[in-house]
Amino acid sequence: MTSSPHLVRDVMTRIVISVTPLAEFKEIVAVMNQWRVTAVPVIEGEGASKVIGVVSEADLLPKEEFRDHDPGLIEQMQRLGDTLKAGSTLAKDLMTTPAVTVRPDTTLARAVRIMAERHIKRLLVVDPDGTLQGIVSRTDLLKVFLRPDSELADDVRREVVGRLFPLAQHRVRVDVHHGVVTLSGGILDASLIPVAARLARAVEGVVDVNCALTTSACRGLHAFDSSDGTARSGEPRGNGIPGR
Repeated sequence: MTSSPHLVRDVMTRIVISVTPLAEFKEIVAVMNQWRVTAVPVIEGEGASKVIGVVSEADLLPKEEFRDHDPGLIEQMQRLGDTLKAGSTLAKDLMTTPAVTVRPDTTLARAVRIMAERHIKRLLVVDPDGTLQGIVSRTDLLKVFLRPDSELADDVRREVVGRLFPLAQHRVRVDVHHGVVTLSGGILDASLIPVAARLARAVEGVVDVNCALTTSACRGLHAFDSSDGTARSGEPRGNGIPGR
């Protein structure tokens, strides 16, 4: 049985400080300072928290940047959004919209890719109706690397060794130290060594993989085929993953 990948809901912060579209500039700055956050979602709707945008430090800084600087026509055209925000005082005019959001069931890997592609530090988490459920930051996404070594070892034994080498699990050793997985021991099929390393690296929370598997210790060994009562050489062929 395979374990599920870690999802955004597993690491997100559920208590989120937000503002309304009519929140004033100074109020927004005060909220950010009080709660030590770098952005706040803008929500509206009675009895609900529908996300319509987000105000970040980057949205507020143009007011200070252009305080003693009057941009020329060309600069105004090149930075129209910033110059407009410099003269704005309400969240509805300062916010970036639409906000970049994810669902609670988004995988952590997907969330990281979205952040990298969009060059942002956080993602708002919403349900299918757009209602705010939480927020996930870069720090939140790194929490997966806090998983105990023993837990990682159990996952690797189940997801990698158990699936690739079901008839030779006793010959493969899994050690984990500070998130780094070491696979050692003898197997019969050399083609499965890089597959084992790749699958181990894909386990959530694994920092790195040292693959010390070898076939030299298994020369002359044969696996028993229970289907016809005969001995055969090598590990199970194909992709080596039962049921695939």
